[in-house]
Amino acid sequence: MSDLVQKPAGYGELLAELKMRIRTARVRAGVAVNRELVLLYWSIGRDILGRQRAQGWGSKVIERLSQDLRSAFPDQRGLSPRNLLFMRGLAEAWPDEEIVKQVVSQIPWGHNVRLLQKVKNTDERLWYAKAAFEHGWSRNILEMQIDSGLYGRQGKAVTNFSRTLPAAESDLAQQTVKDPYNFDFLMLGDEAQEREVEQGLIAHLQNFLVELGVGFAFVGRQVRLEVGGDEFFVDLLFYHLKLRCYVVIELKGGEFKPEYAGKLNFYLTAVNELLSHPDDQPPIGLLLCRARNRLVAEWALRGVERPIGVSEYQLTESLPENLLGQLPTVEDLEQELGNLPGPEVIDPDGGE
Repeated sequence: MSDLVQKPAGYGELLAELKMRIRTARVRAGVAVNRELVLLYWSIGRDILGRQRAQGWGSKVIERLSQDLRSAFPDQRGLSPRNLLFMRGLAEAWPDEEIVKQVVSQIPWGHNVRLLQKVKNTDERLWYAKAAFEHGWSRNILEMQIDSGLYGRQGKAVTNFSRTLPAAESDLAQQTVKDPYNFDFLMLGDEAQEREVEQGLIAHLQNFLVELGVGFAFVGRQVRLEVGGDEFFVDLLFYHLKLRCYVVIELKGGEFKPEYAGKLNFYLTAVNELLSHPDDQPPIGLLLCRARNRLVAEWALRGVERPIGVSEYQLTESLPENLLGQLPTVEDLEQELGNLPGPEVIDPDGGE
């Protein structure tokens, strides 16, 4: 019956505004609930840890405590002996309450459990916690980044950014690139059917963008550039939403050679002249090679005027000998990445 009532002027705008306000409030409420829950768990863990240290309580006390708490709060989840042990672990890992309030409580409890299980170094654990909050990583994405050793790879590429970019942009660009890049997700067996390959390429798109990092939007493969009547083709072209610039990626199947830097420098000049908007920042280049001598790469970039990074890429961390012949070549890599639908931007939530 309400559909028969004529909507007054401005009703649609008001409805849209109220919907947005309600959604925002629900998100904030969810964040607040999670924050209070993590702070509660931390305080419980702190008290358990303190009693065990001061009075020598054994592990069986935790089982008894779990039973009594679940009897008192039968509708309350998360009071199992295992979870109480995680609470104690949380308090032991984060003794500073201010860090808990400012960082740890900003990510879900499940994220914190994974960090306790997988990361033992305090500085590394704090880095992942901050990154998960800043980028909105799902639990699966967080685990993927930990397993790939992102902490040790982030910002490690050989670059000339400090010389070719302003300080603020240079720091951000440096943290955008890694060394090495991990492309082990690009393997498919010979028995894969067409449908499986098609689905795999879609999955590879997400995985590749996740490996590149937040902010990359896919533009195209073998992008044609015409300069003075001659044609040139860029392997992979992206646009970075935070850096506000094009990113040109060149793939090389062997070891880095100094002449690669000169060619990529030319591509960056062409992209800047032909594609960049006046409001864009200068394009950045990234050379991905199967191997590189760090000193050779550093010297090769000294006379280059455009911002370029040089990184290695790995197709697999460890592969049984009987599968070594199934590794894709660099041509296979280019073909798979080149068939990606675009444009596409990484989903920081990983679809969860």
